[in-house]
Amino acid sequence: MDYQVHESAIVDEGAQIGEGSRVWHFVHVCAGARIGRGVSLGQNAFVGNKVTVGDNCKIQNNVSVYDNVHLEEGVFCGPSMVFTNVYNPRSLIERKSEYRDTLVKKGATLGANCTIVCGVTIGEYSFIGAGAVINKDVPAYALMVGVPARQIGWMSEYGEQLDLPLEGQAEVACPHTGKVYHLSGKTLTKSD
Repeated sequence: MDYQVHESAIVDEGAQIGEGSRVWHFVHVCAGARIGRGVSLGQNAFVGNKVTVGDNCKIQNNVSVYDNVHLEEGVFCGPSMVFTNVYNPRSLIERKSEYRDTLVKKGATLGANCTIVCGVTIGEYSFIGAGAVINKDVPAYALMVGVPARQIGWMSEYGEQLDLPLEGQAEVACPHTGKVYHLSGKTLTKSD
């Protein structure tokens, strides 16, 4: 085994966990989970069967990653943030056949106590503020806050707010990396 598992954690037979990953206290990883390299699963995390977690993700304490949630490389899931997988749950009605896929793209940050309603795509390097509720797709690099969440700005890959309007034609360089970001309409891209 080339990853670390705390003695209180449960990793079901069949789960795939990549090299250098760390599974902390009271974590449960289900048999069908596919977890990449260098991942940290914080205390009391849960990872379902139909879940993929990309390399270098950080899943903080008290986060449950339910079936049909897929995290690309470098996603940060803040403490006690929430994923869902059924849009209209009822205890008395079985809806496992109605799970909706949620995709969180590379480098996105999901702040503490935010809620991600199932069936959405969270764009690359977007930033979801603490306590926000996401109920629709989020563009790449978008800064989202509130209930329901609304976009209030743009974030760099470095994790700092960029001095750009929400829409229009503009360009700005990240002061930390020098990378240039281009706004065209409501879409932000980065020059390589």
